[in-house]
Amino acid sequence: MERTNISTGTPWEEAVGYSRAVRVGPFVHVTGTIAAGEDGKIIGAGEPYVQTKAAIEKIQRALESAGASLADVVRTRLYVTNLDQWERIGAAHREFFGNIRPCTTMVEVSRLFAGALVEIEAEAIVSE
Repeated sequence: MERTNISTGTPWEEAVGYSRAVRVGPFVHVTGTIAAGEDGKIIGAGEPYVQTKAAIEKIQRALESAGASLADVVRTRLYVTNLDQWERIGAAHREFFGNIRPCTTMVEVSRLFAGALVEIEAEAIVSE
């Protein structure tokens, strides 16, 4: 199967050796994504709802670059630094995925890159 790596050009991709997304056949995997702007600063600092929306919007752009859409997402994983904020994080997730309803996991972690409150991974299967 053909493999396509999707890059967004962030300096971290080159430094760490990863892609924003990888498509192999109908499968698209989107790497852990935080709400960092092009300048590397967190969008919505201190606001888990805003950060969740910004991260999903970045995931959406990566999926589109891979020939997929949010409607193709079958799984999301949310890593959060404060599980007590699950309702605000969940509300933002629901705005994008309420009708799609992928399998979803939310896990509390001690720390995320660049001081982010939320990091999200996504997996999609593109209908041919």
